[in-house]
Amino acid sequence: MRTTTLGSQGPEVGVIGLGCMGMTHAYDPEGRDDATSVAVIRQAVDLGATLIDTADVYGPYTNEELVGRALAGGHRERVVLATKVGLETGEITPDNTSGLVHNGRPEHIRRSIDASLRRLGTDHVDLYQLHRVDPEVPVEESWGALAEAVQAGKARQIGLSEPTVEEIRRAQAVHPVASVQSELSLWTREALDGVLPYCEEQGIAFLPFSPLGRGFLTGSIASFDELSDDDFRRRLPRFQQDALKANLALVGKVRAIAEQYGASPAQVALAWVLAQGQYVIPIPGTKTPKYLVDNTGAADLALPPAALAELDALPAAEGGRY
Repeated sequence: MRTTTLGSQGPEVGVIGLGCMGMTHAYDPEGRDDATSVAVIRQAVDLGATLIDTADVYGPYTNEELVGRALAGGHRERVVLATKVGLETGEITPDNTSGLVHNGRPEHIRRSIDASLRRLGTDHVDLYQLHRVDPEVPVEESWGALAEAVQAGKARQIGLSEPTVEEIRRAQAVHPVASVQSELSLWTREALDGVLPYCEEQGIAFLPFSPLGRGFLTGSIASFDELSDDDFRRRLPRFQQDALKANLALVGKVRAIAEQYGASPAQVALAWVLAQGQYVIPIPGTKTPKYLVDNTGAADLALPPAALAELDALPAAEGGRY
């Protein structure tokens, strides 16, 4: 796979990484198999998808344990390993469909890095990220605790997830920001309005999560009823039946372009994301070998300006993200 760097100051990585959340958390619990997931992580590394992303809250904890097992036996040295801190499991309510709550307190971050390293089976992570800015804790305090992990040799670099430009600036005043991880896809484009341009200007890596619209843009989901009862997406507005039907028009356009260029819908969706910047490194998640091969193949798809313009012109998705 062709490579880039994790921002202007970071290590070399494949232009497409691997998000591991769905291997133990949120999506399609009936389809999970740890042995297959371990094999997928190792295959991703062989294919050049060397940025491996997890978080302590996925599971919780089981995702880091799984990644740690996958990277044992010499695989750890081949990857840029990223994890996150700052969210904990809470109660699912109508106002909090994820069931996650913030915890950006410095003492929590200090404890959590040691626990993550134990689960991952390593003495350091390459990228330690604040999963969300805690509205009850000044970002400078949370960021200072992450910076302590760098000073202690427990993390090489640190990043933010879903921050505003102002929050990035405030964090930069304390310690360099290596990366920003936020949602970006053909049906979620808010980052293009400010955060991504700022990251490009500053040489900060931008790591799009859910670059395939939580699987929707691949064309594999045609009905709300196809989602299992425990699938997180059943609680999301865009996957409710009426919104889902309206959003199928987006998939139809992606599929048409894919057919035109001999690619899959997933590859077209990822190629559009890759075209958004030099240090844009999408981290699509999958626990299936064939989808991994399909996703990583997007690194070789260079869509011409006319196709990118067609995708740029797609209407906004029906329904909110959460």
